[in-house]
Amino acid sequence: MKQMRFHEVSVFRFLLVFFFIILCNTMIVCPDAAFADNEDNLNDILDGFEEDTAMPDEGMDVLNGFDDEFDDSFEMPPAPGPSPAPTPLETYSGLSYLNLDGYFKIGSSYNFAHKSPAYNQTDWRGLSRLRTELQLELNIDLPKQWQALVSGKSFYDFAYRINGQNDYNDNYTDEVIDDYESEIELREAYLLGSITKNMDIKIGRQIVVWGKSDNIRVTDVINPLDLREPAMTDIEDLRLPLTMTRLDYYVDDFNISALAIHEIRFNKNPAFGSDFYPAPIPPPPEDKPGSTLGHTEYALALNGIFSGWDFSAYYADYYNDETRIETVSGSTIPGIQLTHDRLQMVGTTANIALGNWLLKGETAWLHGFEFINTPDKNYDRVDVLAGFEYSGFSETTISIEAVNRHICEFKSILKQAPDQAQENLFQSAFRFIRTFENDTITMTVLVSLFGLMGDDGAFERYTTEYDVNDFLSVLFGIVTYQSGNLPEMQDIGQNDRVLIEAKYSF
Repeated sequence: MKQMRFHEVSVFRFLLVFFFIILCNTMIVCPDAAFADNEDNLNDILDGFEEDTAMPDEGMDVLNGFDDEFDDSFEMPPAPGPSPAPTPLETYSGLSYLNLDGYFKIGSSYNFAHKSPAYNQTDWRGLSRLRTELQLELNIDLPKQWQALVSGKSFYDFAYRINGQNDYNDNYTDEVIDDYESEIELREAYLLGSITKNMDIKIGRQIVVWGKSDNIRVTDVINPLDLREPAMTDIEDLRLPLTMTRLDYYVDDFNISALAIHEIRFNKNPAFGSDFYPAPIPPPPEDKPGSTLGHTEYALALNGIFSGWDFSAYYADYYNDETRIETVSGSTIPGIQLTHDRLQMVGTTANIALGNWLLKGETAWLHGFEFINTPDKNYDRVDVLAGFEYSGFSETTISIEAVNRHICEFKSILKQAPDQAQENLFQSAFRFIRTFENDTITMTVLVSLFGLMGDDGAFERYTTEYDVNDFLSVLFGIVTYQSGNLPEMQDIGQNDRVLIEAKYSF
């Protein structure tokens, strides 16, 4: 019965993806065919030829837009010209060196696939989120072209009060209330400037993006992720900032970046009692190293950008954001706890631009993995990713990425509980993006599979976002899940939901 259900769900989701892509490709064509006259059709055919024949500027970098590695470098002052209109904060305070940005967002999700819960279990059917969220970002221009930034985010979710009324603590675990109902967090907060002609320094809470993949992490090991609601948003919105000191040295086409990470922080995982938590019992205690000098993490990156291609080389000595189980000695009987291995990673990445194609590759060698079933041995793992992005269709981008994570000198005993490890863990991601109406409407399909055919688990996300104006956007989407063999994916199949969101940026 389980195998039959897997094939039925796979066929259904394949048809859903196929229908969504066909819909994206016909949304523009159908109205023109139905209503445009001959003259309009001729204009549509000729439209854009003037832009296509325009020659690019000499020396234009063909990788323009793909060099996100340098986004954190010091910004040059703007070219002379008319001064921009003052922001509301400038007008109020008279301080032109302050700039306040941010957004206010309200979003809701509705679970439509959950079954009736067992006695004394949380009922996750229906409304699962009604969240208001506010993020503020203050940019400060300092003397001698130094800059500072402070940002923070907070949210409150009314769904827990609505669903539980006055007795919501009896309907949800304490961990769910603590992690999902409300939160106030300091985001990025740093000081940035140049200490020599070729060297910048950045001190404080910040986010560092490594690697070329947009959907799968291989060399991107610096910042932990917020995984409390997996698949609901992209990796770029999930990274959690860390306090660190960063030095960047620039010479010709190269950038050398050195990091000392002072804040030890790990992934935010689904809380016990949530519909994404995979077990009926709470997790064991977690041993988290403190943010002390002896636990400082270190990282080094070399980046080069050339005509038509770029590459990066990385080294990191850091704590694994994911936990593993280890035994601890007790006064009577041994116990277990969750711990984080100290790992070393050496990796390389590359992008190659060939016309409308962008080829991606990442490799990483990681040392220091331990398992409870073989307590006296450390393991190495080799991750290899390949992918491409194609933008040759009108207003459309298609990308496919796949990675295999191979544990070296794997022993069959590691397959047994509590380790439940796999010698080869395959993951793939397919993304389809199409824009309409001068980029005011964006339709996106994201399919992520664990295992060759999704037998280790999978999810699919279909979203349509409409920019009402420069400040307001609305989003509608559907997220579906497929249970699989991975421990964290075994019970995820009932979590399908629809979501709607409105965001006002300022």
